[in-house]
Amino acid sequence: MYDYNRIKNHINGVESCSYELFGAHLENGGVNFSVYAPNAHNVKLSSSFNNWNDVQMERDYFGVWSVFIENIGEGTLYRYKIFSQDGQFIEKSDPFSYYNEVRPNTASIVYDINNYYWRDEEWMKTREKNYNRPLNVYEVHLGSWKVKDEKTGVEKFYRYEELVNELIPYVKEMGYTHIEFLPLTEHPFDGSWGYQVTGYYAPTSRYGEPRYLMDLIDSCHINGIGAILDFVPVHYARDEAGLAYFDGTCMYESEIPQLRESAWGSMRFDYSKTHVQSFVRSAINFWINKYHFDGIRFDAVAYLIFPDGNPNSPEYDCGSWFLKNTLFTLNAYHPDVMFIAEDATCHAKNTAPVVYGGFGFDYMWNFGWSSESLRYLSTPYGMRTQNHNMLTYPMYYFNQGLFMLALSHDDVSNGKASVMTKTYGRSQEEKFSNLRTYYLYQMTHPGKKMNFMGNELAEYMEWKDDQPLGWNLLTYPNHDSFHEFIKELNRIYKEEPALYAQDFNLAAFAWIDLQNAGNNIYAYRRDDFNGNPLYIVLNFSPFEKDYWLGVGYDGFFRELLNSDRDIYGGHNKRNYELRSKDGYLNLKLPPLSGIILKPCDEGEVDKPEPEKSEEGEKS
Repeated sequence: MYDYNRIKNHINGVESCSYELFGAHLENGGVNFSVYAPNAHNVKLSSSFNNWNDVQMERDYFGVWSVFIENIGEGTLYRYKIFSQDGQFIEKSDPFSYYNEVRPNTASIVYDINNYYWRDEEWMKTREKNYNRPLNVYEVHLGSWKVKDEKTGVEKFYRYEELVNELIPYVKEMGYTHIEFLPLTEHPFDGSWGYQVTGYYAPTSRYGEPRYLMDLIDSCHINGIGAILDFVPVHYARDEAGLAYFDGTCMYESEIPQLRESAWGSMRFDYSKTHVQSFVRSAINFWINKYHFDGIRFDAVAYLIFPDGNPNSPEYDCGSWFLKNTLFTLNAYHPDVMFIAEDATCHAKNTAPVVYGGFGFDYMWNFGWSSESLRYLSTPYGMRTQNHNMLTYPMYYFNQGLFMLALSHDDVSNGKASVMTKTYGRSQEEKFSNLRTYYLYQMTHPGKKMNFMGNELAEYMEWKDDQPLGWNLLTYPNHDSFHEFIKELNRIYKEEPALYAQDFNLAAFAWIDLQNAGNNIYAYRRDDFNGNPLYIVLNFSPFEKDYWLGVGYDGFFRELLNSDRDIYGGHNKRNYELRSKDGYLNLKLPPLSGIILKPCDEGEVDKPEPEKSEEGEKS
């Protein structure tokens, strides 16, 4: 239905549901097609319903072109044939289409987006931004998580409906709280990983129909797993059928050549154009409203705040305004949805509310933490003493934002090598020991967590979007044991409030041993202020240490987790019958190990297993 005031709102940059105004909508026994192309000389509909013969569309005062076609329905293919002022024409996909043909084809498809019955009422009632709840995200690229080995092309991909029975049980078993999907918006080139978009309102048809994606997210919720969508607000594909030069002019991009192209060679949104703000804001709102996503991760936020992504450049006022306006609006609409920034600049105002001069994000990725900690992990033992602060420095600026400790796809691609390959070690055994200690550090450090798929397998291969993960690694004892360690670490994270309930309260974290660079030892305490403190000790040296941990009181303790246990691939050098004396606890720290300690009653302390007698072994 034509809505004069809302079309004005779209043009003026204040609309958040533009998908209700434009696109192909089933109504009154037919389909109403509507597209905004204010600078076009003419627009015609080209569709499969009449063998692709052109149908003239009518233009209104604002430049909206519309036509109603009777007796057609879902599944009808269509494009817009847009004539520029010089008489040239080009065929375009619908910017607001809900479904597109599988690439390399580009036609849009009429689709009933409302024809799905959601079953996730209980989840939707209780979901929140998770400030004081566990948030441990598994980042997934659907096209390479698993593939059908005997298939090629699109046939090799698991479809949305198949992933319900493949991905969800795995994520649930591993103990992750959320799945973050690399962009699922339609894109023509597999190698872009979804970051060069042609359909901002259409889930990619590589993996199937929209309603099956809805069912995938619905099934996540039913199984207690949240869903986050990676969204691309900075740039879009320059492909002919997409948004580039949409109505014969720079409708979505800048007229200024040097501002038109992004750092990735794609086209860049021009946020000085208010209809662009409505288009992108509405797209974000669409995925929350129609697909029930629990979080949106904003890609490349630095390029929205600064024209070239450089924090030393003047701020990009239009991009900043878009962020503030959009996040203020969407936080009001969806107070239980998370908005997450990927911003390499760590802008101090990223996670401050808009009313206090911030951008309004709930979390931002901590690039400083990931780059420094991975550098430490790759450092030879003899150099770790002088690099001790690589693991301690993040706590100096931790109060500047609400951080996620993300080990993402960017950390294991484009020549950066896998986390396992980065890990220093003089033997495979040492590499695994280092890696277990590192992940224990990540999961016990303040901040929410994220890991890219394959990290839990200790992948040796750098991630390639055209190759599946190395699931065969789990047939090797070291990798299988490491996989079990990650599963147990995830379980403990979810069950221990000290590791998540006061994540952003500096009073709930305390260094116990900050400056022990000579021994490569770190010790700290996490607290939930409800009598559930945990003590963490990390030994990043290749030597066993006799160590006194200052806990400040006398009492009993048990090892909640020891990364050197044999079931995880270690040597089972554990601490038994732990009791502090004069405020200190004597520990034996295995080489390259991490330990989580929990206060307990005397009857709960760990006791060594009795040695089997020779007679017992024979029996």
